[in-house]
Amino acid sequence: MLSVLLSLNLSHLGLWASGLILVLGFLKLIRLLLRRQMLARAMDSFPGPPTHWLFGHALEIQKTGSLDKVVSWAHQFPYAHPLWLGQFLGFLNIYEPDYVKAVYSRGDPKAADVYDFFLQWIGKGLLVLHGPKWYEHRKLLTPGFHYDVLKPYVAVFNNSTHAMLDKWEEKAREDKSFDIFCDVGHMALDSLMKCTFGKGNSGLSHRDNSYYLAVSDLTLLMQQRIESFQYHNDFIYWLTPHGRRFLRACQEAHDHTDQVIRERKAALQDEKEQEKIQNRRHLDFLDILLGARDESGIKLSDADLRAEVDTFMFEGHDTTTSGISWFLYCMALYPEHQSHCREEVCEILGDRDSFQWDDLGKMTYLTMCIKESLRLYPPVPQVYRQLSKPVNFVDGRSLPAGSLISLHIYALHRNSSVWPDSEVFDPLRFTPENVATRHPFAFMPFSAGPRNCIGQQFAMNEMKVVTALCLLRFEFALDPLQPPIKMPQLILRSKNGIHLRLKPLHLGSGK
Repeated sequence: MLSVLLSLNLSHLGLWASGLILVLGFLKLIRLLLRRQMLARAMDSFPGPPTHWLFGHALEIQKTGSLDKVVSWAHQFPYAHPLWLGQFLGFLNIYEPDYVKAVYSRGDPKAADVYDFFLQWIGKGLLVLHGPKWYEHRKLLTPGFHYDVLKPYVAVFNNSTHAMLDKWEEKAREDKSFDIFCDVGHMALDSLMKCTFGKGNSGLSHRDNSYYLAVSDLTLLMQQRIESFQYHNDFIYWLTPHGRRFLRACQEAHDHTDQVIRERKAALQDEKEQEKIQNRRHLDFLDILLGARDESGIKLSDADLRAEVDTFMFEGHDTTTSGISWFLYCMALYPEHQSHCREEVCEILGDRDSFQWDDLGKMTYLTMCIKESLRLYPPVPQVYRQLSKPVNFVDGRSLPAGSLISLHIYALHRNSSVWPDSEVFDPLRFTPENVATRHPFAFMPFSAGPRNCIGQQFAMNEMKVVTALCLLRFEFALDPLQPPIKMPQLILRSKNGIHLRLKPLHLGSGK
């Protein structure tokens, strides 16, 4: 009798649970439908490319060549067009400077529908924070990028680059092309660890290499998740093989970050190390994080500390890796500009084998070429915002608060109304005269407005030193059998790597 009653009770409990799940699912669907209606109504006045009944534009976005597909849409629909990832997530995709200014001159938060996917990985650091806490963290971290802090980093960039170029000397002897992207990535991570996290001169450890591979995996999985609407729900995503792989890669990245923080905290217990730090005029990034206090005198929590380190670990090496690699590809593609840059850096360097801080401002033509490569191949091709208040655009159209914005930097940089012959590599676009007459929101490799990239000066300095040394040591040429295939993976990568042929020049071997 007892077993029968227990069976009936369990049966009723199962029915109640099933009913509750159905009701919650129904309410979630209603919420999604209402939100879709709001987003669609907001974008009513913006025509756009046709959508798939289920996937929206996601299938087009997932194809190889999707970046240039968006550029073709930009030609077809001036200013902006709706971009749907599935049926429930819709952005106004913008790529016109006045439209960009209307949104990015304000401080609207990042779009939670996309950036919440980062939380498991990098936590609530500067990338995803908004409001007073973002402002507080930005204020605390800004001293870490003072030029007096950046000055000694030039020597680190020199050393890490020479180590990479010595490896390339060996590879170049085989007289065949090879993929430069991974080597540049290891060099950029090595520089970052030495500059901002107190790493010694021993080069990358096995743990560092594991971190590099984990970040590569995470960026791929993140991009796939953004583009695949079925992965947007956390509960569903964590049950999939992709979701479990993402969690494993997160754990690998977190283990590395925790070790970096532990090692610095341990070093700070040493009296000699403390004295050395106190005698420095400026502290490095991790010193500032560990000593940072808000207006109430409260230190960053362990979660905030890890979030900022994770954020800078990712953003500080992956974006510069992309920028440097695509620049070297541009130099191989346009040998006349490569020669001009090499002549300039040879004249600056003279008989020295490493650059100094004062040399960076003299690299006029090289800097213009770097900026032109950042225009054609922006390291971060697309970013997202959610409007905290309504916005009115220059052509009279508007969007209400709550609307989602996608800024397609890749398409903005190829907007032919701003950039004549936009596919042509022309460094003279960045002469002072041409820059002065161009819209201030036409060129945004480091974003713009109050939420621009805090580390852009660090990145530009590194790119100048690394690329100058590369051009001194090697002549770069294309491999016509392996042209790169552009692919957005949070940063701009190549699906098949960036394969170049290198010819040693022995102008500055660094030995």
